[in-house]
Amino acid sequence: MENLAATYHSLGNLDKAAEFKSLVLEKRTQTLGLDHPETLQAMGNLAATYQSLGNLDKAAELETLVIEKRTQILGQDHPETLTAMGNLAVTYHYLGNLEKAAELITLVFEKWTQTLGQHHPDTLRAMENLAATYHSLGNLDKAAELKSLVLEKRTQTLGQDHPETLQAMENLAVTYHSLRNLDKAAELQILVLEKRTQILGQDHLKTLQAMGNLAITYHSLGNLDKAVELETLVFEKRTQTLEQDHPETLQAMENLAVTYHSLRNLDKAAELQILVLEKRTQILGQDHLKTLQAMGNLAITYHSLGNLDKAVELETLVFEKRTQTLEQDHPETLQAMENLAVTYHSLRNLDKAAELQILVLEKRTQILGQDHLKTLQAMGNLAATYWSLKNLDKAAELDALVLEKRTQTLGQDHPETLTAMGNLAVTYHSLGNLDKA
Repeated sequence: MENLAATYHSLGNLDKAAEFKSLVLEKRTQTLGLDHPETLQAMGNLAATYQSLGNLDKAAELETLVIEKRTQILGQDHPETLTAMGNLAVTYHYLGNLEKAAELITLVFEKWTQTLGQHHPDTLRAMENLAATYHSLGNLDKAAELKSLVLEKRTQTLGQDHPETLQAMENLAVTYHSLRNLDKAAELQILVLEKRTQILGQDHLKTLQAMGNLAITYHSLGNLDKAVELETLVFEKRTQTLEQDHPETLQAMENLAVTYHSLRNLDKAAELQILVLEKRTQILGQDHLKTLQAMGNLAITYHSLGNLDKAVELETLVFEKRTQTLEQDHPETLQAMENLAVTYHSLRNLDKAAELQILVLEKRTQILGQDHLKTLQAMGNLAATYWSLKNLDKAAELDALVLEKRTQTLGQDHPETLTAMGNLAVTYHSLGNLDKA
């Protein structure tokens, strides 16, 4: 039954997997007792499926119980206790409780380093999870430093072609992408794609994952034709090898829709996004994070199509659901708030837009720091609203700060720096400061 549950999980039939895993846990609890290692293993397995279903509170509840039991029976330093602790850290990460996640995974990393050494696979896995948490906390330099170290160690011990080395390379590329070091990200992603194609073949899920990641970087580089070519291939392959309803097929469909949006093929983008939203609602339910992501993407397309009433309806729902299931400070809740504010701006509800944007800016400054790209994005959006409200001095103050920070972090020639420069010039022009403009 346990093997069947694992198969359902791998096939993306998460409800069926959870049903069987719950039954396994119930039977083991009855026959072996709650403290038995196999019962705790079943509990951990069920928590993993709850995590995939987006039922993060239930996952955290089970994982906390597993840690308590393993600590009592085996001690805090036992490998199984540390593994359980690492799993809970990942769930805290998804819940947006990044401080708790960092605290737990730091402890796990220190314990593994002491008992197993820095080169051990479990130590490197903990280092990788810690790097992911630093990434989410906006500490991208620290994340890149740790991910580089993981890649270096895995290359030394396992070789460049090993699956875990290639995963480390892919993870580092993601952080380079966030640091806007897009050429470096693409370089690593091309290498991962080449290696996986040689070793696993073009149709393997890991190869398609690498292809999808490279497509996202091509998108960010403005190479939309290459992006859509790769994303179309990923979507076709996943549809053939999995099913149209599989989570990874739907993700490929969503990525392709985003690129169609950037190519201004808005009707095609909306068509795909409506299908993704319908499928995710049926399979995962309306409250799942992936369903809300699909809803948010469709709202952005409705906005671009000029259907602002539909956009604001969806964005309000996304914001409400994310506030309920995550927290107000969670990055995805703040993103939903920002998207809703942009639509309020377009609807000329400027006071409401400014109210939300001020809150987003305050939260991002507290959590990520003033120099983070997401904070600067929030600052730029608020400046645009101040401009529309004719509060030109405040708009100029924010625009100047965005330009200064982007110049420092991205360089003077970066597209986002040039956009900031243009925004400031427009504001100076509106102020009548033609020399500065």
